[in-house]
Amino acid sequence: MAFDRETCASALAKLAKNKIYLGTSSWKYPGWLGQLYEEQRYLYRGKVAKTRFEKQCLSEYAEVFKTVCVDAGYYQFPQPKTVEALAIQVPNDFRFSFKVTQEITTKHFTRLPRYGSRAGQLNKNFLNANLFQSAFLGPLKSMREKVGVLIFEFPHFYKKDFERGRDFIAALDGFLAQLPADWQYGVEIRNENFLHEDYFATLAKHGVAHIYNQWQRMPPVSAQLQLKRSFTTDFTGARFLLTPGRKYQEAVDTFSPYDQVQQVDADARQAASDLAKRAMEQPGKKPSVLYVNNRLEGNSLGTIMAILTNLGLLPPGKFIHLA
Repeated sequence: MAFDRETCASALAKLAKNKIYLGTSSWKYPGWLGQLYEEQRYLYRGKVAKTRFEKQCLSEYAEVFKTVCVDAGYYQFPQPKTVEALAIQVPNDFRFSFKVTQEITTKHFTRLPRYGSRAGQLNKNFLNANLFQSAFLGPLKSMREKVGVLIFEFPHFYKKDFERGRDFIAALDGFLAQLPADWQYGVEIRNENFLHEDYFATLAKHGVAHIYNQWQRMPPVSAQLQLKRSFTTDFTGARFLLTPGRKYQEAVDTFSPYDQVQQVDADARQAASDLAKRAMEQPGKKPSVLYVNNRLEGNSLGTIMAILTNLGLLPPGKFIHLA
């Protein structure tokens, strides 16, 4: 697969100057060696050293991309040493978006071994604004100028969580009202029936973006874009994760090690292009962010090249084998 680092870096920089940051979900993928990453940088005794690669590849990633979504933030609160290690590897114009830790966004812990004794239990820290500010925002203050959008990814809720969608909206309204207004926030939901005008109005009230998400049990982003009031503030955000109907583990099994595009999602590519075009035509005061996951098509580098081609930022036909 041909990945033209220089051409793509130039195109992504042009987007960033228009306050549109297009990047990937996470970055530590060995499948990108020989594409985005040069193997020689990480060799030890003739082989790629995993530890060296994972510690250093962000710097090389930032030579091409201007943003990345830190998915790891979902599993634990940011640690000062980790935050510092991220910040020093990227230039000043780079932006990290973070998924907010599930300790804030999960109401009931699922019955998975990683939750130990809390599996299946009610989370007492759900929508705890004080904990969010101290444990999540606190460590990020040292790299404030490099922080993009903070994404509250809520899992799919069941009746035991919220009897009605408006109950979730009321809880969300109270939570957002407590947050400091000088950060960019986005909300990503996994319940299609919550995509109601009251939900969008609540986000708009607080200047929070609806994060359009391409996911297994959600309508595609193209359909979400047609919903009234779905643009809730002066910036937008999107995460292209899975083709609707495809399960996470199925995508992992099919696409690993994520070294090539295997199944094109033309609708998702067009939706991403449409979002970027809208942001360019109606620029806001704050940057917009769009992220692509390897599990959408098999290789987010190829998906992003296709999006850049749709936007006229890469020569038509140069990456025709990706279409």
